Amino acid sequence: MNSPYVSKDNDSVSNDVVWHNATVTHNDRIKQNNQQPVVLWFTGLSGSGKSTVANAVESKLLSLGKHSYLLDGDNVRHGLNKDLGFTDTDRVENIRRIGEVAKLFVDAGSIVLTAFISPFIADRTQVRELLADGQFLEVFIDTPLAICEQRDPKGLYKKARAGEIKHFTGIDSEYQAPIAADIHVTTANQSIEECAEQIVSALIKKEYI
Repeated sequence: MNSPYVSKDNDSVSNDVVWHNATVTHNDRIKQNNQQPVVLWFTGLSGSGKSTVANAVESKLLSLGKHSYLLDGDNVRHGLNKDLGFTDTDRVENIRRIGEVAKLFVDAGSIVLTAFISPFIADRTQVRELLADGQFLEVFIDTPLAICEQRDPKGLYKKARAGEIKHFTGIDSEYQAPIAADIHVTTANQSIEECAEQIVSALIKKEYI
């Protein structure tokens, strides 16, 4: 039996699906949480420190009484995106799904931290365009490839160099660095604490918290 919610050509949502407006509004949630919801989109090479820094930022937000949620690349691939690989096509779909999930969290009034390599500028731009002005901040965790390879916490660079992993960002798949990130963090000369403090300070300055 065909689902009544998908069009026959599988190209779009059926006309029978109608948006339901909830009684509790986005502004109601903003007032309750006493913060401006935003997506902090952490991007950078594998081993750059995205997840580690995002974790530290979320801990600081918690200590300030703020509502947040961290979406980590590896964790999401254990569930929502476990059907995706690492081809360019799958990477695009991976980011598209995360963008939609992040948008829901923003609507709920949360500060969303997303730690994904997200190597393509076009994909990060697409997520930004899903959200209202000011609800997306690109956080570039800028770490040189040589340092990422030296860290290699999961041994992935070693495998990629040996040809055991294909389509690995920075090795045989391109990483397109942000041209003008909203927050630019260099981890090579800063501690995790300093990086996290820089980001939280930026949120305060921009009046999100």
